[in-house]
Amino acid sequence: MTVRNDAVKLMKKNSEQILVNRLLQKEETAWKELFEAYSGSLAYVCSRYIIDRDQVNDVLQNSFIRMFRSIESFEYRGNGSLRAWSTRITVNESLKHIKQNADFKIMTNEADITDTETEDDPDLDEISQQEIMEMIRTLPDGYRTVFNLFVFEERSHKEIAEILGIAENSSASQFHRAKSMLARKIKEYKMSKTAQYE
Repeated sequence: MTVRNDAVKLMKKNSEQILVNRLLQKEETAWKELFEAYSGSLAYVCSRYIIDRDQVNDVLQNSFIRMFRSIESFEYRGNGSLRAWSTRITVNESLKHIKQNADFKIMTNEADITDTETEDDPDLDEISQQEIMEMIRTLPDGYRTVFNLFVFEERSHKEIAEILGIAENSSASQFHRAKSMLARKIKEYKMSKTAQYE
């Protein structure tokens, strides 16, 4: 069984490496393959940060342009490294977009952040990933951005502060308030579900 698994891994690794080589040659069909393989998951990454569908499509397009322009700097580090690289570019393009958006407000002043009661971690039992993602998307821009960077991109508050140009403690407090808001939304959602069945 392990021989078969190793063979599958090797084939995956080789196919990704072959695709990278073709991308480096700026082969048009290779770029189409990359788009078809990754556009769905990268659109999902964009939609964690950006709500408007047209803007998600714009950012996705910019991300692929950025990949095309910077493929020479890509370093293959084993299976999955191409996906990780393309995800990182998409996150950076999403952040660039929201920082340029006039409506985007990241709270930099502690006084601007309304206090919410601190709650335990959100109770994710009996709730689908899609429903949780929809709730995350309803968080205020700043909260949502910090939450996504901390949870999904696994960035530290120090890194988030540098990326967004805010104080480290502002990143931490926005994350905790986002988590608290999310816990409350989940609680309300579960209560409304329970009420439906009574």
